[in-house]
Amino acid sequence: MTVTRPSKSAPPNGPVANLEEHVPADWWRTLFNSTYLKTDGDVVDNDDITRREVDHFVSTLRLAPDSTVLDLCCGQGRHTLELARRGFRQVEGLDRSRYLINRARRAAKTQGVNVRFREGDARRLPHPADTFDVVMILGNSFGYFTSIEDDLRVLKEVRRVLKPSGTLLLDVTDGDYMRENFEPRSWEWIDKHHLVCRERSLSLDGQRLISREIVIHNARGTLVDQFYAERLYSQEMLAKLLDTAGFVSVHGNGQLEGESTRNQDLGMMGHRMVLTGRAKKEWAPIRVSRDASPRRVTVVMGDPRKEDILKPDASFDDDDFYTIDRLKDALRELPPEEYTFTYLDNHDTLVADLLHDRPELVLNLCDEGFDNDARKELHVPALLEMLGIPYTGGTPQCLSTCYDKALVRGIATDMGIPVPFGYVVKPEETTYRLPASFPVIVKPTMGDSSFGIWARNVVSDAAALTEVVADLHRAYERPVLVEEFLAGADLTMGILGNPPDDYQVLPLGVTDYSELPADLPSICGYESKWDPDSPYWTQLRFEPADLPEEARRRITEWSLQLATRLDCRDYVRLDWRCDTQREPKLLEVNPNPGWCWDGHLNGMAGFGGQSYADLLQAILRAAEVRCHLEPVTAPAGA
Repeated sequence: MTVTRPSKSAPPNGPVANLEEHVPADWWRTLFNSTYLKTDGDVVDNDDITRREVDHFVSTLRLAPDSTVLDLCCGQGRHTLELARRGFRQVEGLDRSRYLINRARRAAKTQGVNVRFREGDARRLPHPADTFDVVMILGNSFGYFTSIEDDLRVLKEVRRVLKPSGTLLLDVTDGDYMRENFEPRSWEWIDKHHLVCRERSLSLDGQRLISREIVIHNARGTLVDQFYAERLYSQEMLAKLLDTAGFVSVHGNGQLEGESTRNQDLGMMGHRMVLTGRAKKEWAPIRVSRDASPRRVTVVMGDPRKEDILKPDASFDDDDFYTIDRLKDALRELPPEEYTFTYLDNHDTLVADLLHDRPELVLNLCDEGFDNDARKELHVPALLEMLGIPYTGGTPQCLSTCYDKALVRGIATDMGIPVPFGYVVKPEETTYRLPASFPVIVKPTMGDSSFGIWARNVVSDAAALTEVVADLHRAYERPVLVEEFLAGADLTMGILGNPPDDYQVLPLGVTDYSELPADLPSICGYESKWDPDSPYWTQLRFEPADLPEEARRRITEWSLQLATRLDCRDYVRLDWRCDTQREPKLLEVNPNPGWCWDGHLNGMAGFGGQSYADLLQAILRAAEVRCHLEPVTAPAGA
């Protein structure tokens, strides 16, 4: 069970004189988790109640089967899923809670319904203008922000994504009623183990209801002590706010009376009003680039004229040029009315070339680094930042941070994400501690493309450890990481897009080592990428991972947290490995991961039915959305 930590501003179980003083401004970021589904479950997780509510909404809106509908602040998707089960084909859900969105996605998969669920902020919707016929904000999911201005931002965003004359439906607490009838204190057993106690009071200005909720387990004690506040809107106040946001024809459409199978204190869900308003607006103008020409994208790549010490012969070979040809073939599959591509690989003239023919967007595939120096991979986006040219992929800071495996380990540990046991040995250190147990793997803390990682780096005794550490120090003159060697499933997670607003998690992949000779350690090292004569090149297979759902959920959750924390953009690959107890631990984070047709990222895209061209287009689309670049639309008759 996910447990929300008690508010730092008030001690658990202690009396609080003024509830309002203890409400975090962003309480809604952490409240909506599995505990919420326990405390409110007999209302918000009740199929009969959901069906009756959807009956009311469908009747009020006169929904047609092909209506485009956004269930905004959808929670675990109960209304969205019910609409999909009834045959409404174009419904979508969006919510800020990652936990609830993941639950909604699992439910959609289990039920076999085709519904898209996205994580995002209602104040910044990831949809183009004029997308939906209807937007619904249900179950009192409005009025959470500290300021009315933020609520107004939500309504203006809703109006933007609605089609002209599209309808907003609000299901929200009747503030006038609640102001006079709220329960100051209540308690109830929600099951045979959990007791929930609530305290409530009005805010100083009388405009918000402040709540404190304590959840107690009969054996483990206090699990949650949390504070939250919800704005009390009257119908007249909402009508004025909707008018300010650009809505007309605002009407009340009946009331919803809450009910509870366990006689629960219903709080804000007890007495709700249903309002509708129509978006008064014109169709947004179709924005195209000058003379409706396709977007000019420049692909920046490594320089084949220069030495590259990561490659076996320190130079580009036939396999490299074949890989580049496969890339160009895939980009040719993208709609020519949307994109034209030029390619820059001469690093000596890169700045002049970019200034001479300034692109609208750079597809940054220069993972070799500027001048083919992996330590200078961050120089390319830094240059583009200085020139003010939008580009795909990670920022200089992101690439710099993730280049250091030890630094990423530290960040993950601080976030509560498990990593293998390990420690860093600097070149000047002649003595260092030995691991508590073997085997361990030794690798440079900084590097790319598995450089410096060979089969012999997996060692089983102190003598071999000393030898490998010394060899790596002599070769690279950099710190090395001595890390617990995990022999369990070798897993890879891929994410396209930009959490938390708009992203796609690719199917999890696993490396199959079953055909590898028994005397070789199961690693994807340098030989697997660069030595065609090695068993690592010929005997490894990359396949869809068959993993227990709980482990898959945790890897996904942790990967999204890391991608957000490290500011990985548009596409990222994260490598995980399981220990002997089948517990996953983070190995490394790869922003701007390998884009090759035969790489793991494209392999995972293929597991989900996407082509190589689809993958490249998804990266471009993610950057376009993030950079607020309007999609190119060809003129009529084109």
